[in-house]
Amino acid sequence: MLVAGFPAGSFAANCYVVAPAAGEECVIIDPGQDAEAGIDEILREHRLKPVAVLLTHGHIDHVWSVAPVCGAKDVPAFVHPDDRDLLTDPGKGLSLATRQQFLGGLTLTEPDDVRELADGVRLELAGLEITVDHAPGHTGGSVTFRTPAAGEIPEVMFTGDLLFAGSIGRTDLPGGSYEQIVDSLSRVCLSRPDETAVLPGHGPQTTIGRERATNPFLAELKPADGPHKGF
Repeated sequence: MLVAGFPAGSFAANCYVVAPAAGEECVIIDPGQDAEAGIDEILREHRLKPVAVLLTHGHIDHVWSVAPVCGAKDVPAFVHPDDRDLLTDPGKGLSLATRQQFLGGLTLTEPDDVRELADGVRLELAGLEITVDHAPGHTGGSVTFRTPAAGEIPEVMFTGDLLFAGSIGRTDLPGGSYEQIVDSLSRVCLSRPDETAVLPGHGPQTTIGRERATNPFLAELKPADGPHKGF
């Protein structure tokens, strides 16, 4: 599997391009601020044809360029319904100070084709099998995307702002919940094998095993199975 990425814009939100191999179709994950040039460079270098844009959540640093990217490539965007309104009203997911600092007169629009994600859905896109796990806590509509292990290639999980190397997503913005993110981390992340590669929304790549052993926010958590309970 081919995975290429870069930190987009002043927020340094990781944008990823994923394909089975060079010269194939691909998906784009989280096209943030001013991401178009970086995406186009990856597409040219690896001779890739995008078929969809996938969004881990609706915060502005991850969706800034979704409409122009989808429009230029004529592809759909996939987002969880609980975060869909952030595509056109990103201020709803930010503090007042952040809205005033970064949004100003910025106006965003939805792509022409928006498709809603659901927990447990398996997407068959660009020759990839991608499982969606609803993982609220950072936002109400946060999700992760994971591809299965294949031979020597481990399972890969794109965690958005749920899990980082050495940290977890913030929960103090509108729609955030510490209780929910703790449940999501236990249910969605700690239930995966140690060798699962974690490609987060910010910062460097890590693994589930490394975070299980060293991430201070996960120290007291246990893997959870079954539906979300208690909140």
